[in-house]
Amino acid sequence: MNPTLTDLANGRGLALATDPTVSPPRHACSVLVVDDEPAILAMLVNQLGREFDVVTACSAEQARTEFARRPIDIVISDLQLGTETGLQLLDWVRRAAPRAVRVLLTGTARLEDAAEAINFCQVHRLVLKPWRTDDLLDTLRQTARGLLLERNHEQLLTEYRRLTEELERRVQDRTRELEQTMHQLRMQNQFLEKMALTDSLTGLPNRRSIDLLARKELLRRTRSPGPLALGLIDADRFKDINSSYLLSGGDHVLTWLGQVLQASIRGSDAIGRVGGEEFMVVAPGTDADGAAVLAERLRANVEIGRTVYKSREIQVTVSVGFAVVEDGAVVGYERLREASAAALADAKAAGRNRSKVRVV
Repeated sequence: MNPTLTDLANGRGLALATDPTVSPPRHACSVLVVDDEPAILAMLVNQLGREFDVVTACSAEQARTEFARRPIDIVISDLQLGTETGLQLLDWVRRAAPRAVRVLLTGTARLEDAAEAINFCQVHRLVLKPWRTDDLLDTLRQTARGLLLERNHEQLLTEYRRLTEELERRVQDRTRELEQTMHQLRMQNQFLEKMALTDSLTGLPNRRSIDLLARKELLRRTRSPGPLALGLIDADRFKDINSSYLLSGGDHVLTWLGQVLQASIRGSDAIGRVGGEEFMVVAPGTDADGAAVLAERLRANVEIGRTVYKSREIQVTVSVGFAVVEDGAVVGYERLREASAAALADAKAAGRNRSKVRVV
């Protein structure tokens, strides 16, 4: 036979809850019991306190205060709370703390109350007075297990998200580091490539670079025929410069000479230092007449120029020889370079400080 309300109030029928030989598991759940009868509150604390963290409230207002003070996992409310019903309190809990499990404790078994509790307040459990201690504990144990499982699941999800975000952050950091390293490597490679193709003294393309450019222009002519001029420039009597001003003075003059020559060509032309005091010019789209004009401009600009080294003014002249392959003609690089060298020899034989042009 189920215990009566009087039995429960007098503490009878509580052997399971008070038997010292029984050691029920402790659930990490907080339970708020709300009832306007102190005896009922004391009895529920006695029944539930060994397994749950139980707090009590004798009114809906006091229950709200407890919610403001601490997190509540399960709330058990009597149907009648004086000026406010348990249904109103549980509806407030549904809105204010939707994750809290709501249990209605009632001494009536009206269908209307049950329907309102389920539909209006969305209670999770309905417990009738008088209740069996074992049944109430089983109900709360099941509820606590569900809460703990849900909590553990959320903790696992949170940890999973944290680990995923940490992994993504590490991957992003590593990717950024790799990108920075690759960028540095590309910059270093570009620098090394530039150094490999640049004359360290004048900053102009070196022999390898200007040779490659000339060969590319000859190859381009096979697709887009047109004239091409290749010129060689040699500083006249440069040994005298080195003798008078030593190697440092010779380097100064070569640097200045490279600047003057660079400033004398068109934007479509290219000039490089091919060794010693010799320079090469590649002039795409330049026929014999254009080569003659270009060669003379290079020679004249050097002749009228002056440079100063250690307070001494230095004047230099150059001899210029151009070889021109006309539109439609097919000529290899070696032949074209030999022709420009021959034109340079003609300029020197004519007395230096001259410019000559040969058509291949």
